[in-house]
Amino acid sequence: MTTDLLDGVDRDRLVADLVAMIAIPSINPFDSPPRPGFRERELGEFFADRLAEMGMEVGSHSVVPGRPNVWGSLGGSDGRRLMLCGHLDTVGIEGYPDGLAARVESDRVYGRGACDMKAGLATFLEAVRVLASSGISLGGQLIVAALADEEHQMIGSKSYPEHGPMADFGILAEPTGLTVAPAHKGQVGYLVRTFGTAAHSSRPEEGVNAIRSMARLIEALGGYAKDLSRRDPHPLCGHGRSSPNVIRGGTILSTIPDHCELELDRRTLPGETAGSVRVEFEALLEELQETDPRFRYDLEGPILDLQPLDTPIDSAVVQSVLAARRDVTGQSDVIGALTGATDAPNLGFPCVIFGPGSTTQAHTAHEFVEVDQMVVATRVLVLTIVDMLGSPEA
Repeated sequence: MTTDLLDGVDRDRLVADLVAMIAIPSINPFDSPPRPGFRERELGEFFADRLAEMGMEVGSHSVVPGRPNVWGSLGGSDGRRLMLCGHLDTVGIEGYPDGLAARVESDRVYGRGACDMKAGLATFLEAVRVLASSGISLGGQLIVAALADEEHQMIGSKSYPEHGPMADFGILAEPTGLTVAPAHKGQVGYLVRTFGTAAHSSRPEEGVNAIRSMARLIEALGGYAKDLSRRDPHPLCGHGRSSPNVIRGGTILSTIPDHCELELDRRTLPGETAGSVRVEFEALLEELQETDPRFRYDLEGPILDLQPLDTPIDSAVVQSVLAARRDVTGQSDVIGALTGATDAPNLGFPCVIFGPGSTTQAHTAHEFVEVDQMVVATRVLVLTIVDMLGSPEA
């Protein structure tokens, strides 16, 4: 039966589903209003229709208009519940004008969202098809969920527990290159403003240059980043990171700027919080103010707060995915951490990240996924579902 299940994975169907989904624009609108092409509704409808065709009981919830979470469930509510979870949105196609025209070349599928993470959604659909056609009766409940807004504020996963069916364990098919990742860093963002006094730029001594004040902070942040690299690392996630990533300031060339603002990105380790990061930033800013009374600032945020993940390696879902990966590939375990944040910590139950594609391809103007990885990932999902839900006592 196991061999039949694995042989049932159809690479042509995987490719066809992925190509179809790439052609449906689901670009995250970020801070702009949702609108056609820049929302998840159309892809959510496509995905929900596919789940319904396979006999799943389908539901949805609009987090905001045009931006739904969708899901399907299969099997009884008794026993263990396992969720396959992904996201519907992608980043934009600026600099990637043909990003919505999927291209299949040399065992790769190219296009926006190919690896992040429409390939993962395609593996979910194929895994459900294989199981549905096998006649296997699940001893628990399989839930497949596709959520909105993972690429920005994660409003989809933050609202999901109140509106969608919950599980005991979850697998998120973000691109890990088939590495089993039970952990990842979080992301915290803060906005810092420095204030000065405007003056004519021919008489700079009469003003206080807010950009120069910000330059002092940026230099201090370089030392802070080095300090993070000297702290004790997390066994999978490594060290925390910090970088100044967006800066704005000044008005016109001939005026000493009286304001400047900087968006700070901080990648957090399990155990760190937005509050603990704020304390560190405040200490840095206060030290600058103590050395120069003209240094005036305001710290706002967090403007972004995405949690880290740290699922124990001995968790049932991690061990099940590891065993399935060994059975499918014949390789020893490959365990690591995803570098970016995911929806997983917002779901409220133990999750592991495992999927086709590489984060080095995500968000680029040549994004692709290898079809062979999609096939392997689907087979691992099928075996994991059977292992976790194969009988009421699983």
